[in-house]
Amino acid sequence: MSADHAHRTLSRLLLPLMLFAALVTTSVYAETTTNTTKTLAYLVSDNRIPFWNILNRGIQSQAESLGYQVHTLSANNQAKQELQNTLEAIREGVSGIIVSPTNSSACVTILEFANQAKIPVVIADIGTEKGDYVSYISSNNYQGAYQIGQVLTQKMHALNWQDGSVGIIAIPQARQNGKERTEGFLKALAEAKIKGAGIRQQVTFSYQETYDFSKELIQQNPELKALWLQGSDRYQGALDAIHDTGKDKQILLLTFDAEPVFLELIPNQVLVGAAMQQPFLMGVTAVTALDDFLQGKKVSPHIKLSVLAVSESNIEQLMPLIRKNVLGLNE
Repeated sequence: MSADHAHRTLSRLLLPLMLFAALVTTSVYAETTTNTTKTLAYLVSDNRIPFWNILNRGIQSQAESLGYQVHTLSANNQAKQELQNTLEAIREGVSGIIVSPTNSSACVTILEFANQAKIPVVIADIGTEKGDYVSYISSNNYQGAYQIGQVLTQKMHALNWQDGSVGIIAIPQARQNGKERTEGFLKALAEAKIKGAGIRQQVTFSYQETYDFSKELIQQNPELKALWLQGSDRYQGALDAIHDTGKDKQILLLTFDAEPVFLELIPNQVLVGAAMQQPFLMGVTAVTALDDFLQGKKVSPHIKLSVLAVSESNIEQLMPLIRKNVLGLNE
């Protein structure tokens, strides 16, 4: 049984009982507490992953400036925990919820819970298959992946490696953002007439998984000339696989998203580049949208933020945006 199917089954079985308990508890909470402090909940798939941690810091920063307290609830990439976190947020009687779900189908259940409890929701990244929400704050994943794909293909042509292939280690394709990243990147490869070498989807998001997938792609594709990671935090697993297979300086590596060390790795050409989302800005934008809604202001249903295609040639120019909006280092 796939993780996505298991999540759907669990949601279908537990939703009526958990929703009833949440609504009853919320009613009691409302009668026994005062609303002197405005509170929000951030339901995040896994706050241990740097991208989500930076987004969380953006949420916390903007929430503090607007007079909110935020309770961050991480699912640690577990469907059952995500449902429990949703229940806890409802039980607390929060003013609003910001959610970065484990996948787009999981978000449907979260929205059902929140809507029944009359709690407004803003989605920050990943997206949903359906449901009602205030606003969806996303990155332009397609554009970012397409542009970083162009960075790679230009490099491969410059090295006369255009006859080689490119392997992809992807985030789950059940996520809308994952689909968009794959589509944008493959378009760039197709335009440059460079072949793909296959795609592996992450499940555990671990160093070992990234290492094993990278090694597998390298060993199964003798003509492999590049690896693209649709995340950033396990880049070392890919670098180690390249080294351990004796392919140093023979396989290029690039990512989606960024780590602080990339400010050194890209200029030193350890990485060709990275398509950098702006998670800190995304967190700020999510809180602003939710606050505007709570004040009765009109909110756009979809706010799409640009992705920075960063390479050796433009990293210095983009450094102020990278430090603040990508890495949250100026806070």
